[in-house]
Amino acid sequence: MNYFSVVFCTILFSVTSSFSQEKIDKYVVGKGETVSQIAQKFKITPYEIYKLNPDAQNGLKPNSVLLIPKSNGKSNVTSSKTAKQQPKTHLVVAKETLFGIEKKYDITDEALKKANPDIEKYGLQVGQILNIPSKNTSKTSVVAKNVVVYHTVLPKETKYSIAKQYGMTIEELERKNPEIVANLAVGYELLIKGNGSKPVAKVVPAETKVVSEKHVAVSVPEPVNYIDYTVKPKETFYSLSKMFGLTQQQLIELNPALSAGVQEGMVLKVPSKSNQIASNSVKQKVVLTKKSSDIKKTLVLLLPFNIAKNGGDTISSNVNRLNNDKFLNMTLDFYSGALMAIDSAKQVGVVMDVKIFDSNEAKTTSSVASIFSDNNLANADAVVGPFYQSNVEKTASLFAQNNVPVISPLSKDTGNPMPNLYQSIVSTAVLKSAMFDFMNAKQGNVIAVIDKKKETIRKYILENQKEVKIAPLTATGGLDVESFKKLLVKDKINYVILETANTGMIKYTMNTMLGVMANYQVQLVILEPNETLDTDEISFENLTKLHLMYPSATRENTSPEAQLFMQSYRKKNKVNPSTFAIRGFDITFDTMMRLSQDKTYQETAETMITEQVENKFEYRKKEEGGYVNNGTYILYYDTDLTIKEAR
Repeated sequence: MNYFSVVFCTILFSVTSSFSQEKIDKYVVGKGETVSQIAQKFKITPYEIYKLNPDAQNGLKPNSVLLIPKSNGKSNVTSSKTAKQQPKTHLVVAKETLFGIEKKYDITDEALKKANPDIEKYGLQVGQILNIPSKNTSKTSVVAKNVVVYHTVLPKETKYSIAKQYGMTIEELERKNPEIVANLAVGYELLIKGNGSKPVAKVVPAETKVVSEKHVAVSVPEPVNYIDYTVKPKETFYSLSKMFGLTQQQLIELNPALSAGVQEGMVLKVPSKSNQIASNSVKQKVVLTKKSSDIKKTLVLLLPFNIAKNGGDTISSNVNRLNNDKFLNMTLDFYSGALMAIDSAKQVGVVMDVKIFDSNEAKTTSSVASIFSDNNLANADAVVGPFYQSNVEKTASLFAQNNVPVISPLSKDTGNPMPNLYQSIVSTAVLKSAMFDFMNAKQGNVIAVIDKKKETIRKYILENQKEVKIAPLTATGGLDVESFKKLLVKDKINYVILETANTGMIKYTMNTMLGVMANYQVQLVILEPNETLDTDEISFENLTKLHLMYPSATRENTSPEAQLFMQSYRKKNKVNPSTFAIRGFDITFDTMMRLSQDKTYQETAETMITEQVENKFEYRKKEEGGYVNNGTYILYYDTDLTIKEAR
C-alpha cells in the first residue's frame, strides 16, 4: 500500500525570475535516494541543494521534486575562481562524524576546528553549517596525493573495518593486496593508495612520529599497555584526544566502532595513562563464523515435545494435537530453527555432538532429572532449554557442579540467581533502560506525555529518570498544549515519550508535535509495544514523519546472510520461518559458535557480543549470580517505510 502521495510544494511552482536567471532544473526524487547521492549525480554540493530546498533537511520523500542549480561554469563546482572567492560550507546531516567530513574534503582535524571554533565547545550538531577551509589555508596532510599510503593491520581489525575507514570496498582492498584474499594477518602492511613506487606514508601506531610529508622516522617502540575506558556523558572526540594524547584517526584505528561517532557507554581500547583511568571489562562485538578449536564439544537441547501427552500413536491423534496444541507448534518451530543452525554450523566446519531430548514439561514439572541421570550428561559443554523458568532453574542446579552453562531460550522471568544460568531473553527493564541511555547519550531533551492510566510508568520515570520532564495534563486528562510547548528546547532534539493507549490522546499529541516541527526537532518515542499505534485510526505517514522510535530485543535484518537463512528455511520447510523458528536458529547457532572457540562459553559471554539473524547476545554478569542478556536495538520508522536501527 502506498502511504505517501506525490508532494509538490508551493515553492516549486513559484520560482522567481532570479531562480530562472540561475538556470534551475527540477528533479524527481527516486525511492531511497539521499541528498548526498543527488548532489554527486549533478556534481554539486549538498549545501547548494539545501539552499534551494530548505525542507529537504527534514528528509526526502519518493516522487517529491527538488530544485537543482545547473552546472554552467559559474557554479562553485566548476569555477575555481569562484571557489577561491567564496568559502565552502557543509551542512551537517544525521550520522555524520568529524572524521567523515575531514576525509570528504581532505582537510586536517586541526584546520576544520580552527575554522569552526564551536566544534570543540559543543561538538558536532545535526543541521550545523560548517566552514570548510581550502586546502591552501590548511596544513598539508600527512597523507598527500603524491604519497603512497599503507595501513598496518592492528589486532581485531577486519577487511571490512579497514575498507570502511578509507572509504573503499573490500574488493578494492583485496585487489590492491591480493595476498590477503585468504587471510588478514596482524601487523601486515596493506597498500591503500598509490602503486608503491612513490615515497611511503604508513598509518602507524601512536608511538611512531611523522617527521615530514615524505619521510617517516620510526623509533623503537616501547611496550604499550592498553586499558579499557568507558565513554562518559558529553565526551567528544576532542576531549578523548586530549585525554589520551591521540589523534582522532588513531582513536578510530584502535576502535573502529568510533567511525560512527562517540556514544556514551562505548568501551574503548586506549593506552594506559599512569593508572589514572580505572580498567573495565571489555566487550568486543564479533562475528563468529569459523571455529578456532578442534576439540569436539557436546551440546544438549532439552525441548518440550511432550510426546507422552499423545492420546494414542495414531495419525488422527497426532493431527488433532498439531491442530490444537499451540505449545507443541511453538516447540516444533523452535526445533526446526535449531536443525537449521546445526546444519549451518557444519557448513563452517563445526562438528559437534548434539543430543536432543524431550523434556516432557509443564510449568512446574519435567523429566530433566531422569534425562540427566540416564544419559551421563554431567560433562556436557552447554545446555539449551527447557522452556519454563522453574524447569530451566532445576536443570541449572543439576549441571552446576561442573559449571555447565544452561541457556534459558524463551523465559522472560528474572529467575533465581544461579552461577551457570544464562537468561537469553532481554527483560522489559533492560529495554526501557536502553532507550533512556540512548536518549541521554544524544544529549536530548526528554519529555514524557503520560495519561492517568499509566501511573506505573510515571512512577518509574520519577524514581529512575529524574531529568525527564513530564508534560502537564488538562483537568479532563488531555495534553496541555501550551505547557507542553514551553518544555521544548530549540538547540536539542526533543524526544517525546508517549505512554497512552487512548487513540484521541495519541492523535492530539502527534498533531501537536507535527505543528511545532518547523521550529523544533521532535521525535516520538514509546517504551513498550503499543497496539493502538497499529490501528487504521493512527496515520502511518505521521508516525514516519515523527520517526517513531522504540527499544527492541530483535531487529529486521535484510543482510545477505539473513536472506540466505530465509531462503534455505523456506526451501526446507515450505513456509516462512516464524519468530520461534528464528529464535531456535539464533540461540542454537550462537551457542555452537561460542563453544567452537578457544575459550569456555563463560569466557565468550564475558568478552564477546554477537548478533545472529534477529537477536543480539550481550551477556552481563549479575552481582547475585548468573548472566542476563542486554542485547538491545533502538529502532525507528523511516520515511521510506522501513524500520531502521538508530545510531
